[in-house]
Amino acid sequence: MAAGEFHAPSLTDFFPPAVLFEGTPFELDRLMLVRLLMTAVLVAVMFLAFRSPKIIPRGLQNVAEIGLVFVKEQIAEEVLGKETGRKFFPLIATIFFTVLFLNISGVIPFLNISSNARIGMPLVLAAIAYIAFNYVGIKKYGFFTYMRSSIVVPNVPPALHVLLIPIEFVSTFILRPFTLTVRLMANMLAGHIMLVLFFSATWYFLFDATAWMKVFSPFSLIAGLGFTLFELLVVFLQAYVFALLTAVYIGLAEHADSH
Repeated sequence: MAAGEFHAPSLTDFFPPAVLFEGTPFELDRLMLVRLLMTAVLVAVMFLAFRSPKIIPRGLQNVAEIGLVFVKEQIAEEVLGKETGRKFFPLIATIFFTVLFLNISGVIPFLNISSNARIGMPLVLAAIAYIAFNYVGIKKYGFFTYMRSSIVVPNVPPALHVLLIPIEFVSTFILRPFTLTVRLMANMLAGHIMLVLFFSATWYFLFDATAWMKVFSPFSLIAGLGFTLFELLVVFLQAYVFALLTAVYIGLAEHADSH
């Protein structure tokens, strides 16, 4: 580009085309490779942390146990109680750490994108949560009793059921997985776009802008670094919120009769 010209990043800058097995059913783009890499990192971290656990944890085992205890006590047992929380702890912990590790790649140099910034993985995670809480309700009450308890609001005039039943059905069985998916994807995509814009602007001011505009490069760089720190908070919060809502929905399904 000519000096002094700035072109906004294209969609291919955010989501590059296939880099492996292009044109086949196994086509992989950069985002999918990041997803596979972070999944492997998660498995490796947990394996190394607990391959020879010590009674008094140290190092990586200590860090992993702090994370697991947090999920167990502050999410699973806090929302579901000790007995039910212990039962669903593996599912909730898996969701939490999967979201966390897939998100954190968004602030790792040379990866620079969360694979949750595209709808596929958030949709899969939301589907797992959806199946889990409906399974809990159906197993406990049976299909028809669970459906009735979930969508029929007690102690209201019969005429209002015409309005309330569709609202409760959409809220419980459509909006829950939809909002889980969109919340995670939108937050991670927005963060990725902001980081791309800040650091693209820094590159532009340093190497392509006219001389007088180069003075803006430190400001865009500082803004990008500051937003990176903020994105680290978002990475954790999105994992926490996704796992927390999964636990909340399981709890609501388990107590559907007290609707």
